[in-house]
Amino acid sequence: MVLRQAILEQSLKRHPDPKWKNHYHAPLKDESRLCLKHLAAYTTRTRNPYASHQYPLARSAAVLVALFVGRWGDLYVLLSRRSDDLRSYAGDTSLPGGKRDPEDKSPEDTARREAFEEIGLPRDRRRIPLLCTLEPFLSTNNLIVFPVVVLVTDPAIKPALNAPEVAALFSHPLRSLLSSISPFHLQHVPHADPLRDSDFGFAHSVSPSPSEQPIFSPTPVSPAPPSSPSTLINIPSYHTHRDMDIGPFHTCVRIHTFLTGREPNIKPLFGLTAAIVIRVACIGYGPEINPEFDVEAPDQLSMRDRIAFALTTVPSLSEACEREGVEVKPIQKIKDEKIGKWKGKQVKSRL
Repeated sequence: MVLRQAILEQSLKRHPDPKWKNHYHAPLKDESRLCLKHLAAYTTRTRNPYASHQYPLARSAAVLVALFVGRWGDLYVLLSRRSDDLRSYAGDTSLPGGKRDPEDKSPEDTARREAFEEIGLPRDRRRIPLLCTLEPFLSTNNLIVFPVVVLVTDPAIKPALNAPEVAALFSHPLRSLLSSISPFHLQHVPHADPLRDSDFGFAHSVSPSPSEQPIFSPTPVSPAPPSSPSTLINIPSYHTHRDMDIGPFHTCVRIHTFLTGREPNIKPLFGLTAAIVIRVACIGYGPEINPEFDVEAPDQLSMRDRIAFALTTVPSLSEACEREGVEVKPIQKIKDEKIGKWKGKQVKSRL
């Protein structure tokens, strides 16, 4: 209750209005409290990757994984829909973030700056304290991406979306990213209205000024009424995955997809963004709550090994390492072991 009480006291000092008090009077669930405790205690080998000279700064980026406590004590992650006018990943569901700027001293600086520019999330570390920074991920456009996990403690924060970059803002329950069961209605019934934003979470259209509605107040969905076989057209799978050959060694990587409950206006959560939030959920809820699915493909290379391979084989990364004097450790032994093992199992599978 210490963490919950701190959130309560901090919020009520700024917002004595009873409606904010009622919002935070719902008890924090035990699993949510444990999740925040695990994330706050999580550490990586390198305290500040930007100062470690392990990765080229010119190819470094960061995303902000902003969590907040819902009205019933669950944890939610803040997601956005990218603008349709962007040249890359237009309309995709994503996390706020982008490439490092020269003035950024750490991934946290990059993630907070980008979140402020994209969705108006304040950089105030007291209102939005840092929980942890995760190990880097490799994006499809060969950026080294650092996820920065924070906790939004002020429910009165309002979005100010940057229209050229962000089309909408919404939330998704973090716990459901370890489940194959949908947290909202997925039944497609003839002549039924599409899922409304008020049914689950929140979503905001772009406006030049901040919305008058607080964004951190998701409304849980009531259980879906039973549908008869005659009225049910299709029940899409909430979670799916596919294994793809990615990288110079054509090793399998599992790509996860989660429906957001707002299709077709909002694309499903998938790819790198899905991998990052799954990792956050695994750290937070594990080992007490394990994923209901296999996160990685059989013999999938670790992200650390994939990045190591990319630093020596991808021109944009290897050239950046050379320019910045980043020492890339020899990986031939790891390459032989990993690829040899993978190829050996592929041969056995054909016999």
